[in-house]
Amino acid sequence: QVQLVESGGGLVQTGGSLRLSCAASGSIFSINEVGWYRQAPGKQRELVATISRYDRKNYADFVKGRFTISRDNAKNTVYLQMNSLKPEDAAVYYCAAAPRNGNYDYWGQGTQVTVSS
Repeated sequence: QVQLVESGGGLVQTGGSLRLSCAASGSIFSINEVGWYRQAPGKQRELVATISRYDRKNYADFVKGRFTISRDNAKNTVYLQMNSLKPEDAAVYYCAAAPRNGNYDYWGQGTQVTVSS
């Protein structure tokens, strides 16, 4: 089993920055990929960014050039650096982990990001 805990959310102004953290515990060796998702009120959950065990990274078009996903293996933590935040970025952000040859079966509780205008 894998447990994920998100942190780092908060309130920022438009154009501001925030760094989210996703701390993993449990069967870390089983994780092949970690993704950040977000869900705003009244909207579907959407994929924001992913990072694989081999450090391959992918981003949704709406965050390219603004967000950066990274990890610190020694801390079992994946980060999402969010810059140039917009009101439409406001959402609950979740991290999720996928095992080898699997889908995103493990999820954190989420952290709230609010962007004020």
